[in-house]
Amino acid sequence: MPETSDISRARKPLLRKPESEDGAAIWELVRDCKPLDENSMYCNLVQADHFADTCVVAELDGEIVGWISGHMIPDQDELFVWQVAVSPKARGLGLGKTMLLDLTRRDVCDGATHLKTTITKDNAASWGLFRGFARAIGGELSDTPHFKRDIHFEGRHDTEHMVSITLPREGDLKRAA
Repeated sequence: MPETSDISRARKPLLRKPESEDGAAIWELVRDCKPLDENSMYCNLVQADHFADTCVVAELDGEIVGWISGHMIPDQDELFVWQVAVSPKARGLGLGKTMLLDLTRRDVCDGATHLKTTITKDNAASWGLFRGFARAIGGELSDTPHFKRDIHFEGRHDTEHMVSITLPREGDLKRAA
């Protein structure tokens, strides 16, 4: 049975760029969204401060209920999404896809030809989110093993597959669902 949300479907969280003061709340949200990898609070603070243009916070009644961290890959026309977190209070509203659309429509992402992210094979929620996003924008999704369990993680973490989604041209993306 689908998990119900405490947030009415009629109410929509405010999407905005994060501020450094959001770092602690972002860290707490990620910590509450198992099985996401926790970064340090300092990492989330730096992401909110230095990478605000390519990160998204979803806020409802002053509470952060969603987060995407990302960055433009240096010397490439590709947006890398590091982490997506949605509070259990806001699940089932399509917030992950809404935040991805908001992010990819920003001026800083103009010219990006692909959205990239890494996902372990067993993370069904992330696969569902990114497959649904690709369908919504009419993008092609592909994946290949990238950070490998034994080579990169010394056997301590599952292989991360690099997922690549083609992004439509700027004008087409602005009109996407």
